[in-house]
Amino acid sequence: MSALTTIATPIGPLTLEATDSGVRSITFGGGRRGRSGSPAAARQLALAERELREYFAGQRSSFAVPLDWPAMTSFRRAVLDELVSVPFGEVVTYGELASRVGRPGAARAVGSAMAANPLAVVVPCHRVIRSGGVLGNYANDPRKKVWLLSHEGYLQGSGSSPQA
Repeated sequence: MSALTTIATPIGPLTLEATDSGVRSITFGGGRRGRSGSPAAARQLALAERELREYFAGQRSSFAVPLDWPAMTSFRRAVLDELVSVPFGEVVTYGELASRVGRPGAARAVGSAMAANPLAVVVPCHRVIRSGGVLGNYANDPRKKVWLLSHEGYLQGSGSSPQA
């Protein structure tokens, strides 16, 4: 059985779900009631919650919590695996990410993978932007993406902010 909790963050509530193996999902929105799950799932959930709180407090720039990936296509998994390698404070375009996974020209498919990302913030789809520096949408609220990229220093001191 998985463990579930909702935490308050500067970009709104995040609901975290963990299994014995690691974090299974991090989604925007709250209101879901917590459940404790097994002791191992509760430990994974506590670790994820701690790391997210540290990230939002400016004390963490990468995540070590184990991930328990849900089922998805091999393409989406390759895209999300590659996305994890994009460093804190840096961005990549949809097209660049498609090229990195050996599928140049699949920028729209990368966008679909970002929209279906089950592990928001920890798997940093906010670090993916459109070509030309346009930020694009994020979780149906581009202000969240602006906040995250500002928090990571990408939008600070750049002289001209990319468009949302």
